[in-house]
Amino acid sequence: MSGRTDKRKQSLYFPEDMLREIQVEANRQDRSLSWIVQQAWKIARGEIMRFPSVNDVVPGEAEEESDSDNG
Repeated sequence: MSGRTDKRKQSLYFPEDMLREIQVEANRQDRSLSWIVQQAWKIARGEIMRFPSVNDVVPGEAEEESDSDNG
């Protein structure tokens, strides 16, 4: 059944204020928290994928960090 959606239970942790905002929006739209977060991801993923990886070295950044460690 390739057309089925794979549903997995996963715990996610949000700051209390953010969770409250998501809940208010879910209530307003009469949707689940899960649905709201899924839609937010679909909208935001292109932007988030432009963020550098934690392993990406930004030119000059490593030098600045080592300079600050010395002082």
